[in-house]
Amino acid sequence: MRRVALIYNPASGQHSARRSSSIESVKAVLRDAGVEADSLETHAPGSGKALAAAAVKQGHDTVLACGGDGTVHEVLQGLVGTDVALGVVPLGTANALAQNLGLGRNPVKAMQSLLSAKPQQVPVGRIFFKETNGTDGWRYFTVAAGIGADALLMSSMDPELKRRYGYALYILEALKIWATNPFPLFDARFSGNGNGAGRVEQVSQLLAVRIRSFGGALGVLAPGATLHKNDLSVVAFKTRSRIDYLRFLLATVVGRQTFSRTIELLDADSVDCRPLNGAKGSVFVEADGEVLGALPARIEVAREKLTLLVPPGAQP
Repeated sequence: MRRVALIYNPASGQHSARRSSSIESVKAVLRDAGVEADSLETHAPGSGKALAAAAVKQGHDTVLACGGDGTVHEVLQGLVGTDVALGVVPLGTANALAQNLGLGRNPVKAMQSLLSAKPQQVPVGRIFFKETNGTDGWRYFTVAAGIGADALLMSSMDPELKRRYGYALYILEALKIWATNPFPLFDARFSGNGNGAGRVEQVSQLLAVRIRSFGGALGVLAPGATLHKNDLSVVAFKTRSRIDYLRFLLATVVGRQTFSRTIELLDADSVDCRPLNGAKGSVFVEADGEVLGALPARIEVAREKLTLLVPPGAQP
């Protein structure tokens, strides 16, 4: 780590004064270690990708995404397939990737850990989807991609209220969706699922997980998922029952979830999802907590890899 670009979202997570102070403290850690550091501020949705791509062209060997999972998601779009390493400095409301890497929530301590981290090539997920304007889009992802109720939850989050109330707002909005969402079914075609066979299921929620642990309340949502896995760990909800959803989520919080005929954990090379014939309304799609669009969608593991800074002792 010799020349670093710090990319941060001025609207992510903490209040502006505290966030600015954290960025300066992170830069001080880098200066003390003899590392050249440039700080770059995102200014619009999608600008993180452009800033990361520019950092690659300008000769930076490392890009630090300073924010939550949304900031990391934008930045990695410009780094996948390059030798430039991505480091994560937690400054957002949700920091699932940072928690999975054992970086905690203190940005200065995280930066100190990253100084001794080793770059590792890891597979990343890729999701194809229909954008709101009707065009086809796609994104890489590192944490998870979801279709259904979780994407609806992300779409309902007000950015200002999210910054103000954090996880409390997630819980409130999740309860609203649990009480009012009809959990519409859609077709999911699984390819491979560990034995070379394909299958089609009707599901109301699908989550393709790339990390071992989300940290916080969710913890280990999909046992067996890791950043090094070359296929998808998929949690498929083949039910519309609110009771089934509630039981599973409560069991997950205490680390005792089980999988069954109605909520299944399976491996798949890819998943193609489409609305049922005659279905009304859109089924939302998200990746790394960012709402991207709606069905139809396809989730797979990309051929390109990401160079990720992994701290000593981390088990991503």
